[in-house]
Amino acid sequence: MGKGKLAKFADMERYENVFQYPYSVVEHVPFDMKGRWHEDYFHNDNPIVLELGCGKGEYTVGLARMFPDINFIGVDIKGARMWTGATQALNEHLPNVAFLRTNIEVIERFFSPGEVKEIWLTFSDPQMKNPRKRLSSTTFLERYRKFLVDGGVVHLKTDSNFLFTYTTLLVEKNNLPVLWRTEDLYHDDGMDDATRQILSIHTYYENMWIERGLNIRYIKFRLPQEGVLEETDVEIPLDDYRSYRRDKRSTRETAK
Repeated sequence: MGKGKLAKFADMERYENVFQYPYSVVEHVPFDMKGRWHEDYFHNDNPIVLELGCGKGEYTVGLARMFPDINFIGVDIKGARMWTGATQALNEHLPNVAFLRTNIEVIERFFSPGEVKEIWLTFSDPQMKNPRKRLSSTTFLERYRKFLVDGGVVHLKTDSNFLFTYTTLLVEKNNLPVLWRTEDLYHDDGMDDATRQILSIHTYYENMWIERGLNIRYIKFRLPQEGVLEETDVEIPLDDYRSYRRDKRSTRETAK
């Protein structure tokens, strides 16, 4: 039997690699480490990479193992899930890993301009009903601009054709530089070995989608500071399946 939620939350309170600022209190509690992650936590000048919606933290921990000279921070509001990655990082003595428990809607409150080099979005909820909640929407891209370096890289890895198509169209409309894009990640022969190694990390959800025979899609692009970002108005076909604990009951009008 797995460790209970209360026990996990008790662990998280004492974990030195976890910082907890849930939405209900974040407006009233200052985050003194904003702009000081390098000095106060990592104690180095290595680049900082975020995984937003990190879940169990598989990518955060996996990337930290591969790249000891890069700092990784997993962000999610689900503390019981985050406990898995935070515990692994402590047990493996990975000094380049941290976890931040908060709502991504307020992510800019925790980082200063230019403090982050890259962002990973791994199997985010497609949010087919509400475009403003999609982690690759202009709403969120504008948030990322507040702390991402100019031309910083955004990675999206997803099972959702809806979210992948939406992101691709948005990137094209705003002329954001695309570094790599594939609609079938594990059957694409054009990928270099280094990229393949990075993308071979599987999350809990990814294994579920692979078992169901779904293609895994991936795009990475640069996000310049200049320019006004515009949403796409193209009608996108809804996903024809229901992801784990995700409701696809959306109309064509709300899914644009």
